[in-house]
Amino acid sequence: MNALEAIFLGLVQGLTEFLPVSSSAHLRIVGELIGSSDPGAAFTAITQIGTEAAVVLYFRNDIKNICVQWWKSLRGDHGVDLKSRLGAHDHDAQMAWYIALGSIPIVFLGLLLQDKIDTVFRNLYLTALMLAVFGLLLGWADKVGQHRKSLKELDGKNAIVFGFAQAMALIPGVSRSGGTITAGLLLGYTREAAARYSFLLAIPAVLGSGFYKLVGAVKDPAVPGAPGMGATLIATLVAFVVGYFVIIAFLKIVSTFSYKPFVVYRLILAAAVVVLILANVLDTMGTAAA
Repeated sequence: MNALEAIFLGLVQGLTEFLPVSSSAHLRIVGELIGSSDPGAAFTAITQIGTEAAVVLYFRNDIKNICVQWWKSLRGDHGVDLKSRLGAHDHDAQMAWYIALGSIPIVFLGLLLQDKIDTVFRNLYLTALMLAVFGLLLGWADKVGQHRKSLKELDGKNAIVFGFAQAMALIPGVSRSGGTITAGLLLGYTREAAARYSFLLAIPAVLGSGFYKLVGAVKDPAVPGAPGMGATLIATLVAFVVGYFVIIAFLKIVSTFSYKPFVVYRLILAAAVVVLILANVLDTMGTAAA
């Protein structure tokens, strides 16, 4: 992969990570279309460090409050009983526990299904199917959802549901934000509340996965067909810059408009992928190792 291809894939990652369209699917498809083959699961995970750094920057005040209040509750500032220490009297402290709770499914399933994530889950027929199915689910959820609950109404059960929805994004085509937003809408949360929690919930999972893959790439840099570390770094930096501005735009869009355009886009993309496979333009399994 050359620098220009890395810049382009970084742009794709930054533009699609926070939209409910699946950034991993786009990297899988676009990487092959521009002649670099499937960039692989490791490249995808590492470039997501860039977009998650953008999330940390954008939500820095929220993250600071969550961490501070969590620590204050834990040490007994809000009461020394167990419920108080677990954040019963402070929303930000509770949010820290809900993010941790919601992160368990993707950590467990990510480790359990690691081999499949790097191989069979990247089959483009499966990607196309997930783009279509979860696109329709997003549209349905947006239509039937009550759009009334704020994040202050989040509880442990909902956090677990969000977590399993996020874990579905281990399959390219589902979309991390799309899965969690769909779950949030079905649980009755507003579009903006579901999107904001989706961003916050993704931080530990994406950074953990990204750095895990980064360590593996450093230990074994000569994986056949995989992009080099230089190209990966370029793509990650581009993804960070682009991703930051996409967050700003997306949160404004979802507070005003429905998700219908994203649903239509996902269906068109799914159909296009199938056509390109049948025309032998795309290889269903790609060639890059993870």
